Amino acid sequence: MSVNEEVFSKVQSALVDALGVDEEDVTPSATMVGDLGAESIDFLDIVFKLEKAFGIKIQTEDLFPKDILTEGSYVNDGKVNANGLAELKKRMPWADLNKFESNPRVQDFGDVLTVSDLCRYVQAKLS
Repeated sequence: MSVNEEVFSKVQSALVDALGVDEEDVTPSATMVGDLGAESIDFLDIVFKLEKAFGIKIQTEDLFPKDILTEGSYVNDGKVNANGLAELKKRMPWADLNKFESNPRVQDFGDVLTVSDLCRYVQAKLS
């Protein structure tokens, strides 16, 4: 699914406002945590701003499924196992998980979500 320019513009504005980053830093490929410095508390503000901008309801767990990253049935030795990866793909069909799948360390999950992923999530909620 390609990213709608209007959706990208609103997501970009919400991220600039919530994270205090420069507009030019919010590119489609920028990761929310690694590149833009989002922390768990920031996701609450991001969710609020996106809900307001798009008139949608967002569950924080949709964007950061903590249960999959902490439950023993999904994690072995600090890595998300095959069951966990399958559950992530089911819950996050809008996210590109290919890079994470090659080395699914729980501690690296924060670097998975990109601005494009967030835009695709919003587009899916709108449709």
